[in-house]
Amino acid sequence: MCGIVGYNGKELKSKNILIEGLKKLEYRGYDSAGVALKENNNIIITKSIGKIKNLEEKLDDKTTTLGIGHTRWATHGSPSET
Repeated sequence: MCGIVGYNGKELKSKNILIEGLKKLEYRGYDSAGVALKENNNIIITKSIGKIKNLEEKLDDKTTTLGIGHTRWATHGSPSET
């Protein structure tokens, strides 16, 4: 089962709001997760296989105003960061 959480506001600490939102979706089952953060005029994407904790460890504590996170259940093929 997949889940999506997003944020658009004054200030976002990626390790706080998005990760906490994704952790609330953990009960749904997943095999990978990722976030996309707007930084200046770029989109920074971070992905990981396994637990949300693995994704959290990869993230810098960036501050931004816009971000989205997701959990994914691979319905075909193996879980990957591709």
